[in-house]
Amino acid sequence: MAQEFVNCKIQPGKVVVFIKPTYPYCRRTQEILSQPPIKQGLLDCVDITATNHTNEIQDYLQQLMGARMEPQVFISKDCLSGRSDLVTVQQSGELLMWLKQIGALQ
Repeated sequence: MAQEFVNCKIQPGKVVVFIKPTYPYCRRTQEILSQPPIKQGLLDCVDITATNHTNEIQDYLQQLMGARMEPQVFISKDCLSGRSDLVTVQQSGELLMWLKQIGALQ
């Protein structure tokens, strides 16, 4: 179930973030991703606590990424890992370039 759930969310051309909304790093990640003008429907913040399969989803994300943490940020089908990687690419300007490449900017 977790594998299907995660894999159906991660799609080319979309930004997907798996979050726990009460975690400060998750909230900060959402703030960072709300700054660029991402086209409507191409940013999906997935609250994994809203399912009955939180642990299984975390286990599968750990298999994919080698880390059991939130947030997990995917741009298209590429993973940035977490908030610190997102901050790094934001500060370097790579985030905007990446979002342009996948056609996610307005």
